[in-house]
Amino acid sequence: MIELNRRQLFAGAATVAAAAAISQCEIPGAEAGVAPAGAQAPGFYRYKVGAYECTSINDGARSFPMPDNFVTNVPKAEATAAAEAAYMPQGMVTVPFNPQLINTGSKLILIDCGNGIATYEPTKGAVGRTLMNLQAAGVDPKSIDIVLMSHLHPDHTNGIRAADGSMAFPNAEIMVPAKDWAFWMSDENAAKAPNDMMKNYFANVRKIYAGIESKVTKYDWDKEVAPGITSIATPGHTPGHTSFVVASGNSKVLLQADVTNIPEFFLRNPDWHVVYDTEPDLAQQTRHKFYDMAAAEKATVVGFHFTFPSIGHVEKDGAKYRLIPSAWNPTI
Repeated sequence: MIELNRRQLFAGAATVAAAAAISQCEIPGAEAGVAPAGAQAPGFYRYKVGAYECTSINDGARSFPMPDNFVTNVPKAEATAAAEAAYMPQGMVTVPFNPQLINTGSKLILIDCGNGIATYEPTKGAVGRTLMNLQAAGVDPKSIDIVLMSHLHPDHTNGIRAADGSMAFPNAEIMVPAKDWAFWMSDENAAKAPNDMMKNYFANVRKIYAGIESKVTKYDWDKEVAPGITSIATPGHTPGHTSFVVASGNSKVLLQADVTNIPEFFLRNPDWHVVYDTEPDLAQQTRHKFYDMAAAEKATVVGFHFTFPSIGHVEKDGAKYRLIPSAWNPTI
């Protein structure tokens, strides 16, 4: 039996690296046959729900220094430990973004639309990638019939605008939760915004929807808002935060939007409160209710902030939950 301890493993790796460096030095002009690409491939992943073809569209991911109050009801050290356990860069937190495209055969529906291309340059392409990845997936933005918003936070709704301020999906009906629209468009609520983040959220909604207010369709909970897509009340993250059931034939998936932010924190620890939740206690109740349902039904769950391609199953683990990512399927 061959045994390999940690010291031998790293010593061996160092030897290989040194040998590679020497071989490069000994051969004049030695270089790889293909230049490094320096960029990621397009991010989209197709899956079926009954007769519907669905596509997870990656809008990118942000890594940023973890704020002291990212988790508002536990010490930062606990949150940092969770990030390290998930192998995030030290002292950082990484948040992915993944809108979903549903092709019902009669309608092409984009559920949430990402951060918007205007954020592309400041983040060096890390976010705002929805339009480019739709194009890579062979989808013309003009062909989208409905853009269905789960709620009105910037990373979900700013993508309705192109970089020049025009409508990114010019032929689409824009649908928003009635309760969220009423909350964010209220002058009274805006005047009571408790911090700069919330003040910016109120201002952002008005900026993004300026001039198109009368064209926006407001929808209610527990309704079929598009063919095969039913809205589910999942409030707390915002007052009108909405999830969706996408169903075709005997198949269905749960699109949970932001029931949890990154699952390594808030699915694993459903009683933790993320700084972005408007009503954190209600959001906590919603997480338990939603994940108890998903686990009992063994439902496929799609999360906007899950790691791409953002599809998996939720299992109960005592008072907590764990996410089981779905295996990559090379066929549709």
